[in-house]
Amino acid sequence: MANCDHLFSKYNDEIRIGSKKNGRMMDSKNALRKRIRKWFKDNHPEYEPKFFIQGSYKMKTGIRTKDDICDLDDGVYFFRKPDVTGTTLQGWIWDAVNGYTDTDPEHRKKCIRSIFAGDYEIDHPVYYKIDGAPYRIAVKDAEFEDSDPKEMVDWFNKKKDKEGRLIAQVMNLKGWCDHKRNKMPSGLAMTILASNAKSKIVLNERADITLRDILKEIKKALDNKFECIVPAVPGDDLFASYDQTRKNNFMDALSDFISDADKALQEDNELTASKLWRKHLGDRFPLGEDKQQNQSQTRVNSAIITGAATSNPWGK
Repeated sequence: MANCDHLFSKYNDEIRIGSKKNGRMMDSKNALRKRIRKWFKDNHPEYEPKFFIQGSYKMKTGIRTKDDICDLDDGVYFFRKPDVTGTTLQGWIWDAVNGYTDTDPEHRKKCIRSIFAGDYEIDHPVYYKIDGAPYRIAVKDAEFEDSDPKEMVDWFNKKKDKEGRLIAQVMNLKGWCDHKRNKMPSGLAMTILASNAKSKIVLNERADITLRDILKEIKKALDNKFECIVPAVPGDDLFASYDQTRKNNFMDALSDFISDADKALQEDNELTASKLWRKHLGDRFPLGEDKQQNQSQTRVNSAIITGAATSNPWGK
């Protein structure tokens, strides 16, 4: 059975946000923060913006898409009750960052997006907080909603293992969804599904085996109930809006991935196994060598690959 663990390490390095791109993104983040602080000081000094990096960047699960794009969520926080609508508060952020990029910022439902064409995007969701009440996010053309991104980050940090295996698997799953697209689940959804699955298995030292095990646990959970509950305020279901077509699309893709993952783990030839992984992860997954696994290693791997040594059938 071909061991493709080293190929997954290379794949993670390939989709990870590189130091140069990360450096440019941090410079842009700092420059936008400076513009926002100045704009409010000049126009609405009674509002003092604070900032908190959140989302995948904070959880270290961010990836470069196959279009070489990545993103950063930099939350803007006001610790007072606004006397304007959420749409107006978002509009003030739009005014503050407008002119920094070549194209106008996008006023999206729950953030202002600055687009650095062909490189990265920086989103500014806007929140307020008063004592004794939850954080609330501004929503375009709607009321403020309860939302606590810090709670989500804290939840994920408690799920992480010190070896970084869960982070690597979340990256693999996000890379899969990016490769497939066609309305596959969001990165946040895959982060939640993988973290929940992780609590039901013992993570294997081999990334290929762990990915197969996590995919199976995700399918088992979704077959039981098709939902993805955010483990933080407001605790909404990320799959609530999925119609039957979108649900079938994801579940079919999941079944296909599991089937090929099983085949790859049973395959003796490394090149053949890598092509099965590449079918779902795209061309950025490296091809293996055209060589057979030695027989002694095959016997050692055989029991492990069945899942008997890695699964925790009683869960936690």
